[in-house]
Amino acid sequence: MKVEILGTGCKRCDQLYENTQHAVADLASPAAIDIEKIGDVNYFAKMGVFMTPGLVIDGEVISTGKVLSPKQIKAKIEEKL
Repeated sequence: MKVEILGTGCKRCDQLYENTQHAVADLASPAAIDIEKIGDVNYFAKMGVFMTPGLVIDGEVISTGKVLSPKQIKAKIEEKL
């Protein structure tokens, strides 16, 4: 599974990345999940993300413009497993 954090490096983007790391660490098989932080605004536009931070799981935009909690992120990842 691939989880992408779309953001330019602002505080909110960094917080979403950190929350995602915590969420993945709480899962039964965290090694099977690759977390990537992406700062390319052209990629954001291609994905339809115009407000950062963005959370993308396996190519599907899950949220934009919000910092989800680790619990919320974990639930979204578990839905996709």
